[in-house]
Amino acid sequence: VQLVESGGGLVQPGGSLRLSCAASGFTFSSYHMTWYRQAPGKERELVATITRALGSTNYADSVKGRFTISRDNAKNTVYLQMNSLQPEDTAVYYCNAHLGRFDYWGQGTQVTVSS
Repeated sequence: VQLVESGGGLVQPGGSLRLSCAASGFTFSSYHMTWYRQAPGKERELVATITRALGSTNYADSVKGRFTISRDNAKNTVYLQMNSLQPEDTAVYYCNAHLGRFDYWGQGTQVTVSS
């Protein structure tokens, strides 16, 4: 099982980034997918989730209207489009796949928002 995040980097406030998470080793379409983030000195927090079947989405209040989660089951990939980024969005972003007792994590990708 492998989840590989990419797309992080340094961006100025107000800018955009698109994170990707490529999955392998399990049936991607059967899993709910979630993006989490962890800022220095803070606990890991849920950013956005997308369900396996209907593709229903849910967002943290802090990112609603700015971030969009999506998935491409044909490519075994989940995305996080991040717009209007702010310094408080700076964190390591992690991809998570979960279904029942099965729970998989990526290694994370750093997003830094700074002028």
